[in-house]
Amino acid sequence: MLKKFAFLLCLLFPLLLSAQKKLRASAYGIKIGVLPAGPLNAITDVPGVKVGHSTLIEGNKIRTGVTAIIPHSGNLFQQKVPAAIFAGNGFGKLAGSTQVKELGNLESPIVLTNTLNVATAMEALIGYTLQLPGNEKVQSVNALVGETNDGYLNDIRGRHVTIQHVLNAISSATTGKVAEGNVGAGTGTVCFGFKGGIGTSSRKLPSSLGGYTIGVIVQSNFGGVLEINGAPVGKELGKFSFSNQLLNNVDGSCMIVLATDAPIDSRNLERLAKRAFMGLAKTGGIAANGSGDYVIAFSTAEKLRVAHQPLSATQTSELLSNDHTSALFMAAIEATEEAIINSLFAAEDLKGNGHEVPAIPLDKVIPILKRYNILKQ
Repeated sequence: MLKKFAFLLCLLFPLLLSAQKKLRASAYGIKIGVLPAGPLNAITDVPGVKVGHSTLIEGNKIRTGVTAIIPHSGNLFQQKVPAAIFAGNGFGKLAGSTQVKELGNLESPIVLTNTLNVATAMEALIGYTLQLPGNEKVQSVNALVGETNDGYLNDIRGRHVTIQHVLNAISSATTGKVAEGNVGAGTGTVCFGFKGGIGTSSRKLPSSLGGYTIGVIVQSNFGGVLEINGAPVGKELGKFSFSNQLLNNVDGSCMIVLATDAPIDSRNLERLAKRAFMGLAKTGGIAANGSGDYVIAFSTAEKLRVAHQPLSATQTSELLSNDHTSALFMAAIEATEEAIINSLFAAEDLKGNGHEVPAIPLDKVIPILKRYNILKQ
């Protein structure tokens, strides 16, 4: 009798899996890396960080949106945060990046959207910043806007994102749980030939290593040969870039935003951003020629904030030494890898703009992971 029950359970497993609510990677027993996640396993585990989305799904063609990441709840222009940018592959439009690289700080929320709505998002960010109390005399704003190209599922030439959509994403930004999958800037994206989207994850260092938190959010829209925690899932499914000797499922882009409360300046934030890119590589991403793959990293450490009008000509701050950054590097790699996998697991099948992209088939993926002993017992 027990053998018959087990046999029936095996037959029903794929149906049960496909019918249940979308779960994150960790819920299936996928344990990426060795460091523990924060309570929410999200970028919002970093104190003060907020995330908001505007999602546009209209008619048969519009599948796009906006995601806003806000480092702290104060006036970001008046109290800038240390920041850095790393371009893994620069085929993209990361507006505002040169000033961040030059000055080493961030003075606006980070907005992610589609390629042809970068200008709209910049205009919205500038207007948002100018109207904040205390900014009445501001005459220069460095708006930071990243993008991926969602033109396969979305009528990207229609440029349907408006200034109000951007402002809605900013005003709705909150701490706490972050929506993932087909939301915000991830609404129309494609990753490894499956539906991509927004994903997030975090790592919390033990007190012996500083107790700092690393949080990552991604907008996944790129190709390669998918691996999940080392298992060759793309190869096993027979769905990967160049699988038919043609250029397929490769170009796209990936925006990665990394936050930490560790007291590190722009120099070590750039080093941290480079490690986050290693997390993308661990998922099988190849940073193809036409893929704009960027990492934006910032620190929320309050003592490192840069006043727009400093009271002194010099600034003295305590910084984490180089010798104590390695644990943060590992955390960035692990959190980025898991955020990308979460973006796939949370995504759902989507039709748009005359095309259809399926979600990753978890009823096939989970058995593959079991065969490779990936799932935590």
